[in-house]
Amino acid sequence: MENTQAVLCANVLKEFGQGENKTPVLRGVDYGVPFGEMNLLVGPSGCGKTTLLSVIAGLLDTSGGKIEVLGRDLSQSGEGERVKFRRKNLGFVFQQYNLLPSLTAAENAAVPLLAAGMKRKEAVDRAKSLLSTLGLEKRLNARPNELSGGQQQRVALARALVHDPRLIVCDEPTSALDEKTGHAVMELLMKAAVRPDRAIVVVTHDSRVFDFADRISHMNDGVITHVEVKRR
Repeated sequence: MENTQAVLCANVLKEFGQGENKTPVLRGVDYGVPFGEMNLLVGPSGCGKTTLLSVIAGLLDTSGGKIEVLGRDLSQSGEGERVKFRRKNLGFVFQQYNLLPSLTAAENAAVPLLAAGMKRKEAVDRAKSLLSTLGLEKRLNARPNELSGGQQQRVALARALVHDPRLIVCDEPTSALDEKTGHAVMELLMKAAVRPDRAIVVVTHDSRVFDFADRISHMNDGVITHVEVKRR
């Protein structure tokens, strides 16, 4: 039977520290993200959202439980395997964009392709084509300090999509943007990234973008407390 879940977490635990200083952050998370959907992960600060996102992305080991991403059991994968898996299958969008200041918009968007070994001209040309579809055809050679916040976020979105990943993970992608720009970024993300063989997980405090979700997973004190299924 074909797997319909891009992400499947079962009783996932994560602790930081040792001995008496051990602090549980994820306390038995059960969480699923179906293909073809945008899932918002919401909850108060410190409840474990970013830790869960980092575990899903393979940036952190779990302390227990099982996690499958795109059908792969990451809890049984070593760091080297996870790096290769992320490079091929995951795209990242961050609150602070994390663009390299010395590179142009096109070069920044091409970084995942260059990291995968693609020739520079081919990688940059592909990035330029994608940036043009996101409305940045006149800003391809601009550096980050020459772009507005919304334009930088679109470059970050292009960087997340350029290598055609099957899972997009976003950490507070709109909280630093005004409402109009935030909505524009979410519309672009939804249009470019939601398709039957792909899924999106967005950690957010920004209630202004809740209407973009297919489902909203509420988290508190290290567990998923309930899930709202939306009908857009």
